[in-house]
Amino acid sequence: MSNDKDSENLHFDLNTGAKIPSVGLGTWHAEPGVVGQAVIAAVKNGYRHIDCASVYGNEKEIGVALKELFSTGVVHRSEIFITSKLWCSDHAPEDVSTALSKSLEDLQLDYIDLYLIHWPIRTKPGSKGLTPEVMAPLCLPETWNAMEGLYASGQARAIGVSNFSTKKLQDLLSYAKVPPAVDQVECHPVWQQHSLHNLCKSTGIHLSAYSPLGSPGTWVKGEILKEPLLVEIAEKLQKSPAQVALRWGIQSGHSVLPKSVNESRIKENQSLFDWCIPPELFSKFSEIHQQRLLHADFAIHESCGPYKSLDELWDGEI
Repeated sequence: MSNDKDSENLHFDLNTGAKIPSVGLGTWHAEPGVVGQAVIAAVKNGYRHIDCASVYGNEKEIGVALKELFSTGVVHRSEIFITSKLWCSDHAPEDVSTALSKSLEDLQLDYIDLYLIHWPIRTKPGSKGLTPEVMAPLCLPETWNAMEGLYASGQARAIGVSNFSTKKLQDLLSYAKVPPAVDQVECHPVWQQHSLHNLCKSTGIHLSAYSPLGSPGTWVKGEILKEPLLVEIAEKLQKSPAQVALRWGIQSGHSVLPKSVNESRIKENQSLFDWCIPPELFSKFSEIHQQRLLHADFAIHESCGPYKSLDELWDGEI
């Protein structure tokens, strides 16, 4: 745990030598028509990491916003970190490069800073959704080999995974020639991911937290900002519960990806670097009851797909 209140908190080092900004703007459930303005507002307010994915359906609009930011000199391409993700229907090795090319085209970029396998789930090429009839056998070693090709080509400056349990990350390390730089997972004070954190720290993989505020306003229906202990600590520090949840993440050693399209909350979620949670309050987070919010029941089917139970998908981390 770090209590430093200086610029060291602004970035974390990746195993590629690159730096990933501590705070990024999440764009899941950011509707077309508003996500572009949210990206512009975030970058103007100091954000330097935008977290995208092809399945979010808004990369074209984000690309228009990025082009405006670059062309008007608000920020240079080299100053901003863009993440995108490979969707489940593109896991066949021959489809991986095509999928990244499509994201690059939509985002109007020549390269991506970080490209992630979105889920350890495979669906049939060209399919939509995650219904049982489109599930396909996993081919993660072959998919990862194709991801390594994107890294070698420079189109993806770093590669990684998302929603990989501790065991699945260990399995990946057993066959990866290029180790993943990042595992992006659900992580917040109500789901602290201690086992995964320990593996990541011991292997040089960076943990990045999606839903660091519990995704209020989405179907995940996380209410972590009402967690009594979080509210109590926020009152003591004269900060909002959201700021304390995000600062907890940074002090725990991982980057955070809060999603908002509201400019005042975008500003608030970035105001994390001139204060810290003191050790006596930080230690209290261990008292919070733990529960995963995003179970991913959609990935479970008794006869279709590789996972017959949530326990198999998350390898007991539920």
